[in-house]
Amino acid sequence: MKLSVVIPVYNERATVGEILARVEAVDIGFPKEIIVVDDFSTDGTREVLQGLGRPGLRVLLQERNRGKGAALRRGFAEADGDIVLVQDADLEYDPAEYPHLIAPILNGRADVVYGSRFLGGPHRVLLFWHSLGNRFLTTLTNMVSNLNLTDMETCYKVFRRDILQKLRLRSDRFGFEPEVTIKLAKLRARIYEVPISYAGRDYSEGKKIGWKDGLAAFYHILRFRFFD
Repeated sequence: MKLSVVIPVYNERATVGEILARVEAVDIGFPKEIIVVDDFSTDGTREVLQGLGRPGLRVLLQERNRGKGAALRRGFAEADGDIVLVQDADLEYDPAEYPHLIAPILNGRADVVYGSRFLGGPHRVLLFWHSLGNRFLTTLTNMVSNLNLTDMETCYKVFRRDILQKLRLRSDRFGFEPEVTIKLAKLRARIYEVPISYAGRDYSEGKKIGWKDGLAAFYHILRFRFFD
């Protein structure tokens, strides 16, 4: 058994070293590899990553900025673990929760696990309108896919690799979240949610997703439900 942790990175020089240390430190009881895909950062993140030579760490450099979805596709293509987990490069999500996230897959109950920020875990109180938009997009995704998720936009998505390989993913940017969810529903994958903690940050601290990404997600929900 092996876990592949795929980390898309864009301009996260201040946090990338710390998140890598946290991922490396967590004990899941079997080997893991860490695949970092730098999406053409311009703040020195690439130079930091190129200076690292840690066992079990692979750094992939995008030739131009293409977006989170494109970075994830490249990381997924390189992953060879039995389980593949998505980790953001900021410090909003805690790698110490990996054992909790992978347990439903290891127990044979799930093909995919989503870590939900809305199922009771501790979280920073922040950004009401962002939270409301998240819930709206989750509800719309549930309506078109007949799921009952509470947090479609969560970073923490964990896949059996054989299930992930069945998906033909297209989105280059934040459309990845609704796309992968709708395609998993079409595949009738067994999806579990588990509560996670969330240490959200605001825009002054480097948060990138905004209202334009919300509008794009709305478009992608309709696109991938009815036209793909």
